[in-house]
Amino acid sequence: MSLPHVTRIAPSILSADFARLGEEVRNVITAGADWIHFDVMDNHYVPNLTIGPMVCEAIRPHTTAPIDVHLMCEPVDSLIPMFAKAGADIITFHPESSKHIDRSLGLIRELGCKAGLVFNPGTSLSYMDYVMDKLDIILLMSVNPGFGGQKFIPATLDKLRQARTRIDQWQNEGGQPILLEVDGGVKTDNIAEIRAAGADTFVAGSAIFGQPDYADVIGKMRSEIARAEAGI
Repeated sequence: MSLPHVTRIAPSILSADFARLGEEVRNVITAGADWIHFDVMDNHYVPNLTIGPMVCEAIRPHTTAPIDVHLMCEPVDSLIPMFAKAGADIITFHPESSKHIDRSLGLIRELGCKAGLVFNPGTSLSYMDYVMDKLDIILLMSVNPGFGGQKFIPATLDKLRQARTRIDQWQNEGGQPILLEVDGGVKTDNIAEIRAAGADTFVAGSAIFGQPDYADVIGKMRSEIARAEAGI
């Protein structure tokens, strides 16, 4: 799977209606979303329990859009093959949840998925430094992980700029493309400044699934992204 150099909107099904999840996935992609973001929480690494590979496998037939699996679990290595088999296209995990980050990233790629690291608000970006060659995506949490509907932490903007600088330097020196994703409190009224800070992939949960018209919200988000890009 190729990841083109454009912006992407990835609705998080954590905020979807689970009683009709397949329909929700189809509707949000029809409304213009690019990816499906899939939040996996184990009630150990984060204080919540959500969904596993069986649900990923169940929604896979409902869309050809990339499924972006975010593992908030510890440990991760045993789960990675399960989600790859279930139809995940992208698998990301937190560096604190792996004893051997390089090995976990390598495992994801060996299974044919794009690989990435997730950084909590208090996690240093220095984890990137030794594994840049194995990264396809970096995900910055703009809330403390565990629950949907939280407010965006403003300090994430500076962290996005720092991550963007590291990625651009890597790519300018001949490294592979690395996407920069943000997750937590992303809404129509702040997505422009998030884009201006360097993000190119945007996870939004309740801002989309909690609204009556998915296409309207996604359209407004794209307009705000375009406004930010005009000023970059």
